[in-house]
Amino acid sequence: MEFRHLGRSGLLVSEISYGNWITHGSQVEEEAATACVRAALDDGITTFDTADVYAGTKAEEVLGRALKGERREGLEIFTKVFWPTGPGRNDRGLSRKHIMESINGSLRRLQTDYVDLYQAHRYDYSTPLEETMEAFADVVHSGKAHYIGVSEWKASQIREAHGLARELRIPLVSNQPQYSMLWRVIEAEVIPTSEELGVGQIVWSPMAQGVLSGKYLPGQPPPAGSRATDEKSGAGFIARFMTDEVLTRVQRLKPLAEQAGLTMPQLAVAWVLQNPNVSSAIVGASRPEQVHDNVKAAGVKLDADLLKAIDEIVEPVTERDPAKTESPAQRP
Repeated sequence: MEFRHLGRSGLLVSEISYGNWITHGSQVEEEAATACVRAALDDGITTFDTADVYAGTKAEEVLGRALKGERREGLEIFTKVFWPTGPGRNDRGLSRKHIMESINGSLRRLQTDYVDLYQAHRYDYSTPLEETMEAFADVVHSGKAHYIGVSEWKASQIREAHGLARELRIPLVSNQPQYSMLWRVIEAEVIPTSEELGVGQIVWSPMAQGVLSGKYLPGQPPPAGSRATDEKSGAGFIARFMTDEVLTRVQRLKPLAEQAGLTMPQLAVAWVLQNPNVSSAIVGASRPEQVHDNVKAAGVKLDADLLKAIDEIVEPVTERDPAKTESPAQRP
């Protein structure tokens, strides 16, 4: 395993981190989830990402039990706050009330005294940013989190939050966006702004929810039990990539992966890690073998000719469609 600094902070994270968005507590049984965490640890992954909303708070509980007994100082545990975690009016968002209550709930479920990174899962347009950042400052100053991050924020929002964080003397060091060969929205504004501010990317869906694994074939139904067939596992999210045109282009990547001595998943993960602003790529798994395969992308260097050939094949999304809204299945 290779390690990178999270932005310009002193915190080192594993190039490949393990995330449990749609697996722990929902898609797979706890025994299988624990086996995947053990595989991640055995392969040198030290960075684990989750969120209070995943599986209705169950994912944090599963991860907490799976990591119990590990040396806490040797792990980097990340979680997030924003999406609803209860029926109440204040059980959501980035108000001071929700943040302060949510961090306590997350720590209890994760069975730890602190998280290494506490992230704003989305931007809250209904709460003053000053209130949010002051609450995060109290979380950090109380020792319940070491660093602060955001997820899927615009460049202008990251810049404003970063300025407030500096005034409050807390380290805002990361953004967690979707990023893959097929989805490059962050390249235009978010990455240049982040590079200027010293913010690193912890990217999710480097395999475009499995599309870049090559298992989905044009003109054929998705394999039984795959994410594309399970609404709870992100079928609504993956639909944007499930066109014959996209799937045909993905199949054309297979010879490139073979020439590089990589599997398709390894090529996809290695591709996002070529961006120097990416600190870590999040992978998920329902079987330990998937973890063992994915980690082999760590430290891989793709040459310029290969990167050019990939660009000539894929037609990535570079701008977010403002007409599209998120459903609960689209909340990594």
